[in-house]
Amino acid sequence: MALSEILTFAFVASLLVMSPGPNGVLIAKTVPTSGRAAGFVNIAGLVTGFYIHGAMAIFGLSMVLVQSATAFAAVKYIGAAYLCWVGIKALIAAWQGVNVASVKPAERKRTLRKAYIEGVLTNALNPKVSMFYLAAFPQFIHIGETTPLASFTLVFIHSMINAVWFTAMVLLMSRLTKAAQNGTFQRWLKGVTGAVFIGFGAKLALYKPSL
Repeated sequence: MALSEILTFAFVASLLVMSPGPNGVLIAKTVPTSGRAAGFVNIAGLVTGFYIHGAMAIFGLSMVLVQSATAFAAVKYIGAAYLCWVGIKALIAAWQGVNVASVKPAERKRTLRKAYIEGVLTNALNPKVSMFYLAAFPQFIHIGETTPLASFTLVFIHSMINAVWFTAMVLLMSRLTKAAQNGTFQRWLKGVTGAVFIGFGAKLALYKPSL
């Protein structure tokens, strides 16, 4: 695989990671309420999600899903339902207007296990990442020429760009934790979170791959 192809992939992947989406919303929601450690575990889950997408693309599962209308629809609607479910929960919390400052840390912090699972599911079902691995990623690998190791090297690059970007985001959010725990800010954040996740869920539900 030529260096120019790797650099081009890294550039495209960077743009994808830095563009707004469910992954960033998850980090912004986690750190103010559950702390820096939970944010880093979120990132570990997001990284795992990239390898799920990458494995599916490299071993042809993505193409099978695209070519099988039933299988693709099942995966698509499950993902859309999960994203909408997360969004609806956030909107309900925003509507109820819970005062975060009055809630004891032990009662409001998510466990690290839950934070990891949230990261995996959010990225594995992220329509933005799914579309990238269905449409753009295959352009960088050549059947019969690109080895699985080389292909997973691209996935590794993508996951590390994600880790660096969201680590910076976690560190920034952790410095702003006191302000972010303000009740009004939390209602606003949950409202935006809910709208974004429902929007991406709807986008995934309506997505039709171009064959």
